[in-house]
Formats: sequence, C-alpha cells, structure tokens
Amino acid sequence: MAASPSAFGPLLRAWRDRLSPADAGFTTTPGRRAQGLRREEVAQLAGLSVDYVLRLEQGRARNPSAQVVAALARTLQLSRGERDQLYRSAGLLPPRDGTVDTHVPPGVQRLVARLGDVPIGVFAADWTLVWWNPLWSALVGDASALPVSERNLARALFGDGIARAATLAVRSERGPDAFEASIVADLKDSVARYPADAGLDALVRDLMATSEAFARHWATPTGAAPHATDRKTVRHPAVGDILLDCDVLLVPGADLRVVAYTAATGTEDADKLDLLRGTGADTGAGAGARRA
Repeated sequence: MAASPSAFGPLLRAWRDRLSPADAGFTTTPGRRAQGLRREEVAQLAGLSVDYVLRLEQGRARNPSAQVVAALARTLQLSRGERDQLYRSAGLLPPRDGTVDTHVPPGVQRLVARLGDVPIGVFAADWTLVWWNPLWSALVGDASALPVSERNLARALFGDGIARAATLAVRSERGPDAFEASIVADLKDSVARYPADAGLDALVRDLMATSEAFARHWATPTGAAPHATDRKTVRHPAVGDILLDCDVLLVPGADLRVVAYTAATGTEDADKLDLLRGTGADTGAGAGARRA
C-alpha cells in the first residue's frame, strides 16, 4: 500500500483525541477540558518529546522510525488493524507474522491500567518489557531510563550491559539457578515458535557469547519449567527487603506475559509496598503507565 505523506499526523491526532485519559492510567479532574489525551501525556507514555509529537501531528516531522510508531501504537491503544494502518501511513511495513509481537491489545492495556495499586509489567515472548506502571518502576527500577534493547529480563539476568546494573536485585525463592533455567526455557520455546525473528536470534547469540551461565542453561537437554508463579524478594534501597508473590498471567492470542507482584494484606511486606505506592511511585514512571 502506498504511503500518504499527509496521513500520519491526522491519524495520530484523531486517535489521541479518542483515547480516554482514565484508560491510559491518568487521573482526570473536573476542570479538564481535553476529552482525549494531551500531547504531553502522549509524549510521556511513548517516551518522546512533546515537540516531536507536535511536529508529527503537523506533518513537519517525516519518516518516524518503526520504534517510534510501535510506541505510539501502544500508547494510543490501537487495534492490530489500526496499528498496521499507522505503520503504512509512516511509509513502513507493519510487523510480519512469525516474529515476536510487542503489540499490547487495548483491552489488556485498560485492564492493567486499572490495577495501579499493584506493580505490573507486561512482557513480550522474548521477555522484553513492553508496558509497565509507576509502581513497577518504584519497585524494581524505571525501565524508561534504559535503551529499548536493554529492557529485557534475560539481559538483566545474563547480560553485561546497563540492564543488569539498573534493575534492583530480585531473588527467587526457588533459587537463582532454577529461575535462570526457566527464563532460558521460555526463550527456547520462543525461538522454536519465531524462527524468523532477527531480534530474538540476536539476543540469544549475544547472550551465548557473553554469559557462561546462559550457555550452560541453553545446552542443558532436560527442559525446565517455564517461568510462572513464584515468590521473590526485592532488595529495595528505600524500604529494605520485600517478599512478594509473583504471578505470571498469559494473554491468549497475544503471546504476552503479565507479571504482577502482590503481598498479603496486613503483612510487613504489604506495608512496605504501601510505602512505595504512596511515595516511591512519584519518582517512577509518572502519572500514567509507560510503554517501551
């Protein structure tokens, strides 16, 4: 389909006006005039500058990258068809079938946006973080400070880049070896299902070359269980160790993992999570949720 050089801006503006701030995780006030999202809110959620969003809408910025279009599509909670339309209006081919999909369906975004009192991160099939809320940032570190390529759990576990240093220490009750083995098992499964995904292939090759632990788990013939329910201790610099239940919920049809941390009501760990909710989240992702 031929790209229209004037189509991207109007689509961006129309879909920005359409999206309810509450569905994007923002608290609305009675005096708010904008029915949809403000440009600064779109910029915040997509990790872009307000000026760049304005120039995109006005047609003064042309040829946005695939990474920018993907971030805007998630921010605006577009359907798969609308996402593909946005890609084509930018002169780009939509993501191919057979590759790891980072699209978060609108219904999933609305669901997790309403669970603001729970730390939540949404991961793609290669364990790349594609959506998170402020409390997630307050608990384990703000992924928006990392390059997109480093927002990956496998890189945080096995890599030697900034992802490992930036993510707060999280210890599995099953022990580090079992936790690492389950993440590698998930990646093996993803490689089998997405053999044409160049990014996933590069991730595995990179970790094979730089991490002895990753290479050892990859070479182990016995299959480990996939990463699912666990209990984890987060070593937090402000509130100390927090022992939390970690649940991994699969999204059928989207190949996404919704990871949620919770603590039983009335426990010391719940009190620590409440403290982060009341103070630490303000230094995290801001008023709304973030997208990679």
